[in-house]
Amino acid sequence: MTVPTPGAPGPRAALVVVDVQRGFDDAAYWGRRDNPSCEANIAALLAHWRESGRPVVFVRHDSATPTSPLHPDRPGNAFKDIVTGTPDLLVRKSVNSSFHGSPDLHAWLQAHDVPELVVCGITTNHCCETTARVGGNLGYRVHFALDATHTFDRTGPDGVTVPAADLSRITAVNLHGEFATVVTTAELITPSR
Repeated sequence: MTVPTPGAPGPRAALVVVDVQRGFDDAAYWGRRDNPSCEANIAALLAHWRESGRPVVFVRHDSATPTSPLHPDRPGNAFKDIVTGTPDLLVRKSVNSSFHGSPDLHAWLQAHDVPELVVCGITTNHCCETTARVGGNLGYRVHFALDATHTFDRTGPDGVTVPAADLSRITAVNLHGEFATVVTTAELITPSR
């Protein structure tokens, strides 16, 4: 396993925008969310990445569950309005990891000599965390933009509901220093001095 090193993403770092889809706005289905600044931070990262000419990857979750707001036949499968422009790659998946979709993200990154990733999107502790973990296991230098992700409250097998903000903090603890470097949007878009 590659141990992440601190520092700003390099000139070939890809921004991986995970599952920023309208279906996640369905509070009746998902419940209470955290981080109301998530979408604004994703938009800032997208603008910065495009301005710098670095690669952008969009990932869309095509749920196999017919009642899911993310099912391909439902309007919630579409990207939110902040996900604009044409990506360098569009990955469609039906599982948590962006590396287990079509086309093959790992093959594309290798073919384009991309050594590092910046992960943002929805949800923090599912598809974003899984993508960061797999990316780290594959040897990529991963930056996890925690404030450009959000998640929802979850109820465990013991019936206890864990607030979304706590789940995000747990993701940061799980990832930082082992699978990824956890960073903020400001750290990614502000030039180092």
